Amino acid sequence: MWYYCLFAICYLISLLPFAVLYRLSDGLYGLVYYLIGYRKQVVRQNLAQAFPEVDSRELRKIEKQYYRDLCDMLVETIKMMTLSPAALRRRFQCDLSLLHRLAAEGKSCQIQLGHRFNWEWANLYFKLGTQVPFLVVYMPISNRHVERLVNHIRRRFGTVLIPADKVLEAMKPWQSQPHITILVADQNPSSARRCYWEMFLNRPTAFYKGPELIARRFGEVVIWGDIQKIKRGYYHAEIQEAFPEPGRLSEGEISHAFSRFLEQKIHAQPSNWLWSHRRWKHQPPPHFTPVP
Repeated sequence: MWYYCLFAICYLISLLPFAVLYRLSDGLYGLVYYLIGYRKQVVRQNLAQAFPEVDSRELRKIEKQYYRDLCDMLVETIKMMTLSPAALRRRFQCDLSLLHRLAAEGKSCQIQLGHRFNWEWANLYFKLGTQVPFLVVYMPISNRHVERLVNHIRRRFGTVLIPADKVLEAMKPWQSQPHITILVADQNPSSARRCYWEMFLNRPTAFYKGPELIARRFGEVVIWGDIQKIKRGYYHAEIQEAFPEPGRLSEGEISHAFSRFLEQKIHAQPSNWLWSHRRWKHQPPPHFTPVP
């Protein structure tokens, strides 16, 4: 019952034109930022740690723009329920020729993204533009009604969802054919023992071993992906081949390179990353030594 009520409300909201949706986002911003103060101290601490060279006035501007972008993504995700392919292609663009070439060569690939807005639109866009099986590795949401709704939206154009806690087993049916795996590779690991440690945004940071394990196990060409917000409601993504033969690399090399790539992109557009994520809950091991 609760799920169908949530579905109906979100569906009706998704029918609204973008101009009205962004009015709702403006109101949501005022509520979340000024009245509720959702994770404001987490965001401020993360920004101050990541950009020690930036003065407090500029940090506050980044903080406010972040909350605006976060609220925009919420209404944009709801809009995905009824967003037409044509409208999506007008508002989200990316050159997919690399993916087409790899598919024609019979190769599988893995696209690693960060929590850059709007990664949910990226899922629909990439699936629309490719013909091989498209697999999204996702972290299950604790609220089962919200997870059911979000996963319904993500599957709209045929995406195959792979839960992160069952990834190796769930991907076995796809290993014998070319496929594309996409994952948000800057998730905070559930355990500090099963991860790689990197210096990221001026802090020792844990990265999942999963992306590397998947790439090696299934022979996936590793691709870096990034999303820039051009203006409200419009995004441009870029993909680039990073490691054509991940099996030849030393352990941890992919994660190290991805952390450097993502950090560079965050510095270029700082408000466009998920600063309210509790990213640094784990403590590094005593023997951790930063790698340049």
